[in-house]
Formats: sequence, structure tokens, C-alpha cells
Amino acid sequence: MEKVKKASRGRPAISQIRENIVDILFYKGPCYGYEIYTTYIKIFPGVTMRSVYYHLKKGTQLGEFRVAKIRKEKGDYSWGKEAEKTYYELGKNARPKLSRRCARFFEKS
Repeated sequence: MEKVKKASRGRPAISQIRENIVDILFYKGPCYGYEIYTTYIKIFPGVTMRSVYYHLKKGTQLGEFRVAKIRKEKGDYSWGKEAEKTYYELGKNARPKLSRRCARFFEKS
């Protein structure tokens, strides 16, 4: 009798969204989460903010990203006078793919 290989549970370890974020950080350098999201949707539309933040957290756990710094910045926000911004940079396990879409976007800007 042939053994059937079971599919692993949960989300796959490889993610196109995380690979795209790696490329964005490669070209742009350290950025905070919302800045990564706004850049991402300009290059690769159709992703939610929640998904980008999920992949930033997951990529940090996998060593693809690392937290460069956390800053409290003053401003006039809907929730108050201060925002905490987490800045991310490439981690030791990051492997930039150097996508053409990212390259073209950053050449223009």
C-alpha cells in the first residue's frame, strides 16, 4: 500500500508578500510598518494592511526582518498625540529577489 503524504498545517513558510517586502526594504532601507504598506500597494496593489503587518511579524520570527528601532513620535492622530512606530530592516535570513517591479518603481522615485 502506498503512503499518502499529509499536507502540513497552517500557512506555508514561503510567502510572495514577504518576498516583496524584502525587496522593498532592500531598495528603500529601514522603514516603519505603515510606510512599507503604502509603498507595497503602489507597486503590488490588492493587499490589505493587515496582511502586510502579519507578514512583517512572521518575517521577524523567521529572521527575514529585524526591528531596527521603535520610536514614539508626536503628532495629531485620531487616537491621541503620540504614535509608536516600529522600523524594520532586512534580517540575516533575507534573500532579496530584486524584482523588476520594485526596481522600476524605485528608479522612478
